[in-house]
Amino acid sequence: MTDWNPALYRRFEDERTRPARDLLARVELDPPASGRPLVIYDLGCGPGNSTELLVERFPGAEVTGIDSSEAMLADARSRLPGCRFERHDVTEWRPERAPDLIYANATLQWVPGHETLVPRLFGLLAPGGVLAVQMPDNREEPTHQLMRVVAAEGPWAAAIGEAASVRTKILPLDAYYDLLAPVAAATDVWRTAYQHPMASPEAIVDWVRGTGLRPFIDPLTGDQRAGFLEEYTRRIAAVYQPKADGRLLLAFPRLFFVARRPR
Repeated sequence: MTDWNPALYRRFEDERTRPARDLLARVELDPPASGRPLVIYDLGCGPGNSTELLVERFPGAEVTGIDSSEAMLADARSRLPGCRFERHDVTEWRPERAPDLIYANATLQWVPGHETLVPRLFGLLAPGGVLAVQMPDNREEPTHQLMRVVAAEGPWAAAIGEAASVRTKILPLDAYYDLLAPVAAATDVWRTAYQHPMASPEAIVDWVRGTGLRPFIDPLTGDQRAGFLEEYTRRIAAVYQPKADGRLLLAFPRLFFVARRPR
């Protein structure tokens, strides 16, 4: 895929940050007994909107943002010049010091192998540390079903290839509980379906262009991309009908879990 577009991602920053706030609200960290600063890593920090929440919540902590996109990291550094940001692939990332918090908001859905990934991340924590994860759980929502349908039916099918496999199929909610509960001091799992009022079908398309639609349109030529987006927008308009105020209601389910390592 091409690099991420921070400006497009930030177009719906308030809506994207809401689950980040909800995830952080369930995180409780005790100050280290040694008196050292808390060590916190924000995996998949993007343009720094989630990192900013961590800095505000835990003043004095050593907060590091991790992302694989240089464009996103540049945006985050501009936003939070006092923070450290590093480029890493989550599949290979290992912290310099055991973290008190590994926070991954809307990141791990791009990383395969959760059966081994989640226990590995949990095992990196310091004693008493917390792993906090939020992931979109919307593969079966019309927005994402229609991506796959339009990709398969149009003249662009060969160019798109296996784009649907770029984003991993996340596990059922109880599977994450089973992975963590036997080794954690406390485990919390939940699912929330946010309802976002959107101005138009085009606004919904703009939302997913910043994330889930990228693997489908990135391989296309200009004309192919325009044709795909036109057909996709037409399908979106047929499914998402205006509500009483004229806006469209975009359902966005998300999966959360928070687990604390024993001391």
